[in-house]
Parts: sequence; structure tokens; C-alpha cells
Amino acid sequence: MYTEIEAKLKVDSLSEVEHKLGELGAKFLGEQLQTDYMFDDVNATLTKTDQCLRLRKQIVGKRESCFLTYKGAKEKSNLKKRQEIESEINDADSIHKLILALGYEQVLIVEKIRRLWLFCNCEIALDQLPLLGDFVEIEGPDEEIISNVQNSLGLTDLPHIPKSYASLLKEQLQQSDK
Repeated sequence: MYTEIEAKLKVDSLSEVEHKLGELGAKFLGEQLQTDYMFDDVNATLTKTDQCLRLRKQIVGKRESCFLTYKGAKEKSNLKKRQEIESEINDADSIHKLILALGYEQVLIVEKIRRLWLFCNCEIALDQLPLLGDFVEIEGPDEEIISNVQNSLGLTDLPHIPKSYASLLKEQLQQSDK
């Protein structure tokens, strides 16, 4: 079992953050195209209890990989902190069918382009999402290291966003329907 600890920040310019990462000597790990299929039951039990069941298809270069992920409810913390269980899978279509057979339904698809960096024992994801804009996620071993990386990137004044991309996208789509 793994505890995910991260800061999510909305930014105006990913290129400025990427430039700063280069100046700091961060290591660029690559660009990914991620498509997340989000699931819940008819009563929205997972959403109501702040949990997540996700099937991710990820393309890096010409290689596609797939992951099944469960995220638990957020813990009390200044950052986004929650249990995460993830497993790489070989057959996303079969897992998709299995999830549906268990009574879950696909409730949302979230697509993003992610440029991943490594700096000070943290993964820094520079995410571009249609309809939502640009975000920086800093995931690391503890709150202090994440805070130090946020400061190093000059993003100290930005508020942490506790919501998932799925929640933000749902809100955006609901507003568009009005």
C-alpha cells in the first residue's frame, strides 16, 4: 500500500515552470498522453466517499501501457494525501469489461498531456487538460520536500487544489450545460 502525497497547482504558463525546472537541473523523464476512464456505481458511492476507481491508458512514444488504480479518501493534510493502489495491466479491454460486470459504470473520461520531471526526490507533472487548462502536480515523499520544491519553482503563492481532475472536469461540464 502506498500513500500518495501531492500538491496540485493551477498555473498560467507551463513553459515558465518547465524553464525553471531546466535551470534547476531537474531531469526530464518524458511526455505522456493519458486517458483516464473513471468508474462509479449507480449511487455514486465512490464519489460521495471521496474515492476513485480509474483505468488509465498511457502512451509514451509508441508504447501503450495500462494501469488500474484505486485511490482512497483524502486524509487530513495541508496537501492532497491519500491511499493509492495501482497495478499495471496487460489487457485494458478485459479489465474494463470486468469493472462493468462488477456493477460499476464509466462516468467520465479525462484526457491530458503530461510532461514528467524528476527533482529533489519528487515527480513534477506538467499537465495540460482540455477545458481545464494547465496544472503542476508535485508528488513526493513528504509535505516538507514537496513544499521546498514548490518554493524552488517560484510557485509559493499558488493555492493547493484538493480536487481531482475528474471532479474539476465534472464541475466544468455542469457549468457548460447551464
